[in-house]
Amino acid sequence: MAAESSSVAKSGKAPIATEAVRRIDELFEIERAVNGQTQEQRLALRREKSKQIVDLEIWMRQQRALLSSSNDTAKAINYLLNRWAAFTRFLDDRRVCLTNNEAERALRGVAVGGKKQTFAGSDAGGHRAAAV
Repeated sequence: MAAESSSVAKSGKAPIATEAVRRIDELFEIERAVNGQTQEQRLALRREKSKQIVDLEIWMRQQRALLSSSNDTAKAINYLLNRWAAFTRFLDDRRVCLTNNEAERALRGVAVGGKKQTFAGSDAGGHRAAAV
């Protein structure tokens, strides 16, 4: 869903999607700025600089009201608004990152190994690959 919205925004054919992506990019810019800080510093800087997130929610709700429910941008807005508490968790918990990149990197080895392990050659090879 996010990929759809991003591609729609990049095309320039959906001004609401373009503006939403721009606003969310501002939050990611703040995250890049606090990266490498201590957890306490990150939390303080996030709270100070990410106040516009409240404006983002209000703006998204206003824009959503202007769109039909079948509109791709409306679907993307609904997706985010339905997960708003999880999306904004990074403002209250200094351990939480705005993205899930770290979790995806941790799982990448499992995903890459999965395809290779399909062709273990024998049952014994499959058992050894599964143990690894």
